[in-house]
Amino acid sequence: MIAVSSVRSGGPGLFPASPAVVAAAVADVSAAGGYFGLELGPVSHEREPGWRPLGDLLTDPGTVEARIADMAGRLGTGETRVAASILFQGLAARFWSPCLGAAVAHDLLVDLAPRHVYWRAEAGGPLPLRTAYLEGWRVRDPARITGPLYRTVVTGLLEPLAETVRRVVPTAPGLLWGNAASALVGTFLELGRGRPALAARAVALGRELLDTGLLRGTGELAEPAPGHHFFTRRSCCLFYRLPGGGMCGDCVLVDPGTRRERWARAAGESGR
Repeated sequence: MIAVSSVRSGGPGLFPASPAVVAAAVADVSAAGGYFGLELGPVSHEREPGWRPLGDLLTDPGTVEARIADMAGRLGTGETRVAASILFQGLAARFWSPCLGAAVAHDLLVDLAPRHVYWRAEAGGPLPLRTAYLEGWRVRDPARITGPLYRTVVTGLLEPLAETVRRVVPTAPGLLWGNAASALVGTFLELGRGRPALAARAVALGRELLDTGLLRGTGELAEPAPGHHFFTRRSCCLFYRLPGGGMCGDCVLVDPGTRRERWARAAGESGR
């Protein structure tokens, strides 16, 4: 069951933003490209078939099973557990990106209410998302945005998705929430690389989210050199089980000595 986001009735320090303000913020964040994109506009099933309510992707086992099968085919694996893991991590990144981007860049909380958001299957790349109605909330005190942002993305989107994935394919909860944390880190580091002026703020908000609810204890964010961050998770996404797959940079299975060498090399290449 999809939880009703608490931001829709406002909350401490949250005030409704005008549609124009929301649209401008979303357009700016979408310009970051890739997973940050969010289309604003009506969905016409006659002119553009294929759009489906986001709620189907989060809670319908048949839809999720089909997406896992599609992912398995694209990855070339017969292990549905691996495909389910990679699918969940990709969707987590997709949901984090526009929400985190708006929060960091514009002090705006956007509410991806599943009943208003549509998705469409594509052969590759980030999942297309479109909505004709998007509520946004101005944040008077940015220090208080962590809780509402967590409830918007984790409680409202990822928890129901995780429940459905686990109904379709037996998957360890720790694996899925490690994936959600890894996707979050990838999102705020990507935002900082694209917009260096926002990097420190993105990392600070990311750290707070990593210490919240189901994300707490999923991994550790290290800073071996100033401004140079690395995440080490406490679970494995199973990517190494794919044909030609290896260990991800944040994988718990990486030898500590190898990890330190990677950190030193990366820090040296950055001149720090």
